[in-house]
Amino acid sequence: MAIPHAQPGEVIDVRPLAERLAASITKTLIKTQHVEVIRMVLPAGKVLTQHKAPGEIIVQCLEGDITFTTMGEPKKLRAGDMLYLAAGESHELEAVEDSSFLLTILFYNSKATT
Repeated sequence: MAIPHAQPGEVIDVRPLAERLAASITKTLIKTQHVEVIRMVLPAGKVLTQHKAPGEIIVQCLEGDITFTTMGEPKKLRAGDMLYLAAGESHELEAVEDSSFLLTILFYNSKATT
């Protein structure tokens, strides 16, 4: 069974999950050949080890506190903060608190799986 993603013109609620955060899971909101938008949900202490994305990425913290390490330095992201990285830039992150953020991946020269 395919996972449903938002359709063109559909309104998507990306407000903070607040008291629902602990019971929520990561979910892909939009997925096309050229863009993927994921609402990442990470519990405090969760670490995503160093990796690279296949395209440019934009990370927008919705709630919580995450430390995003890239280009040799940690960057603190809290609600309302946004970070852009070029395609292939190594990075890792740690959720300092229970957190959720939007991860947007742009695919220009590669083909995303749909």
